Amino acid sequence: MKTVTFAALGVVVSISAAGADELGQASYYANPQHSGMIAAHKTLPFGTRVRVTNLDNGCVVIVTIVDRGPFGRGRVIDVSTSAAEELGFLQAGLARVRLERL
Repeated sequence: MKTVTFAALGVVVSISAAGADELGQASYYANPQHSGMIAAHKTLPFGTRVRVTNLDNGCVVIVTIVDRGPFGRGRVIDVSTSAAEELGFLQAGLARVRLERL
């Protein structure tokens, strides 16, 4: 019984780690050294691709992590201005988002 429980627990942990979502606020920034669909995240490794979904309008972009940040309270990601425009929050400045690591 312990072996079955442990094996089942291992599967649940693996699935949740692979499909883990992060929810929070996104803001945007400009990086003169990089262009395109880029972003800053506090902990994800550089080069990681992330699907960002605007929870208010359903718009989705895929960005690559190239910087550290954001440093504002409650924010989970800073995206480039071009990504913010595609996500539909350039004028608002902030958006409620879900992040999915690819």
